[in-house]
Amino acid sequence: MATEIWAVVLVLFATIIGAFGSLYFKMGSGKLTLDIKKLLKNYQIILGFLLYCISAVFFIIGLRGGELSVLYPLVAIGYIWVCLLSIKFLKEKMNIWKWLGIIFIIVGVSLIGIGS
Repeated sequence: MATEIWAVVLVLFATIIGAFGSLYFKMGSGKLTLDIKKLLKNYQIILGFLLYCISAVFFIIGLRGGELSVLYPLVAIGYIWVCLLSIKFLKEKMNIWKWLGIIFIIVGVSLIGIGS
């Protein structure tokens, strides 16, 4: 089965949504508690969970259009989105090792794409 372009686009879209889910988990983690009432009022954790669920739905639909061995490595692109979002919204700093990691992710995903 050849991997369709729409499946690749859908999986990449899912990684962006999932990255925003991680961002909201991080923002809500400072207020995390085991108290159920407070947990239900922690909209950032709830939003992160919902975004993860939406991301999973898009990913599952995308899997219908291609090979798992091609589409699943694209999930690693989510690490890049998380790094960029953490710079933008959390004011985190990147060092040379993090940038090298991002480059290796891009090279690795590209090689898998070329190999298919």
